[in-house]
Amino acid sequence: MLTSYDIVKTLLRTEKGSMMEPQRKYLFKVAKTANKLQIKKAVEEIYSTKVDFVHTTVMPGKAKRVRQELGYTPDWKKALVTLKDGQKIEVT
Repeated sequence: MLTSYDIVKTLLRTEKGSMMEPQRKYLFKVAKTANKLQIKKAVEEIYSTKVDFVHTTVMPGKAKRVRQELGYTPDWKKALVTLKDGQKIEVT
């Protein structure tokens, strides 16, 4: 059984994510096995807000080289969470 903190790993603080905050949209890095309902419940529990929509995408890993060896960074899942009217997440 995953807890809310296992599902929502971190709030992504990127330039794109910062531009979407006035529209009540926030980006999160989430567990790869989590579905939209689990993400919605976890965000509502952690941040005490009401979630309207959740959109998810799996971000593919990138190819990286260390000297002669070729490797890949792992795939990860990103969630775009839209909050209901009047709701917001306090970001410090």
